[in-house]
Amino acid sequence: MSELESTIVVVSGLPRSGTSMMMQMLEAGGVAPFADFQRAADDDNPKGYYELEAIKQLKSQPGVLKDAPGKVVKAIHMLLADLPAEYQYKVVFMRRALKEVVASQRKMLERTGKKGAALPEAALMKVFQGQLTKVDAWLKAQPNIQVLDVPHRSLIQDPGPVVQAINDFLGGALDTRAMAAVVDPDLYRNRT
Repeated sequence: MSELESTIVVVSGLPRSGTSMMMQMLEAGGVAPFADFQRAADDDNPKGYYELEAIKQLKSQPGVLKDAPGKVVKAIHMLLADLPAEYQYKVVFMRRALKEVVASQRKMLERTGKKGAALPEAALMKVFQGQLTKVDAWLKAQPNIQVLDVPHRSLIQDPGPVVQAINDFLGGALDTRAMAAVVDPDLYRNRT
């Protein structure tokens, strides 16, 4: 059994940080997504969200991940602390400029007619930064979790080296050409 078959790969990051794109990339590379696809593709994620609705209940229902080893699941940054300790994890953590995250999130909320956080942009960025600081500290303290930070902008601008780093992190058996082909610079619409 390869290391990846006994490990749960987790794609994480802030909302609107490229996690859906990374899920698509890993699927193209040969890692099966652990997702229910209940959330349909839309204008904000035209290639799909690759989500597992039950992941939101991870804290109260840790058994949600019993069939996840050898697959990749998406979990927002704030859910990482709820990962059951009995598994080994490789977390691919998307890092996107906070200003871009906030701009993308606001545009998504406007398009869907939903109300977003009433906080001004600077305050929301401060909240996100505080959350990331806590999550990063927690991740570093976990002996069963390895983390690879993936810079969103670098991935869009020059996917080759970033895809190779991901492949190395996940054992070296992925289809890197197929992964790189998923990257669509036209979907990078909120830049700073």
